Amino acid sequence: MRQARWLAGLILVLVVGVAVDSTPITAARADAAGEPAKEFIEGLAERAISALADPDVGREERITRFRELLDSYFAVRTIGQWVLGRYWRRASPEERDAYLALFEDLIVATYADRFTRYSGETLKVTRTLVSEDSGDVLVFLEIMRPETNQPLSVLWRVRERNGDLKIVDVIVEGVSMGQTQRSEFGAVIRRNGGKVSALIEELRRRLEADS
Repeated sequence: MRQARWLAGLILVLVVGVAVDSTPITAARADAAGEPAKEFIEGLAERAISALADPDVGREERITRFRELLDSYFAVRTIGQWVLGRYWRRASPEERDAYLALFEDLIVATYADRFTRYSGETLKVTRTLVSEDSGDVLVFLEIMRPETNQPLSVLWRVRERNGDLKIVDVIVEGVSMGQTQRSEFGAVIRRNGGKVSALIEELRRRLEADS
């Protein structure tokens, strides 16, 4: 059961697939600060498995619970701003608000149901370190998958924000998952003359297609 709880928390990070800082980790140290971050991730896992993995929970309720977990454990605004990149500065206040709302809605609509699909994986926390550059706590995990003997390496970055811990980054097998989304969003904007409004309309279309 402990492995299942850890897995639920891990899947929440993997399915969101976002990151706010792709800067390489140049140095890190072992630190007592790693223990609160580990407990923070454990708490997320406990809540995720109880709230989202029950097959008797209806879709609308699962979506509501997923959004609550997302807002509680992830720095959604920071993530969304990073994904938009340099276009954030070009966006009007109204465009920023619309984009952030749609960004969160798209994450929820796309991934809330995926908690019903995992089975058989186990994982192990191998270490926690503190980045000397940023002070973020780095939590290292390995996932063992039934279909292969090769573990999947995952690193997630936990940052203290106003006295609270928030997840701000996930790196799978050395690849920042957010970079793909950042590139995709940037391509949409560039194809449309640098207009953030074009991305906003694209996100609205995707949400309508998922509804």
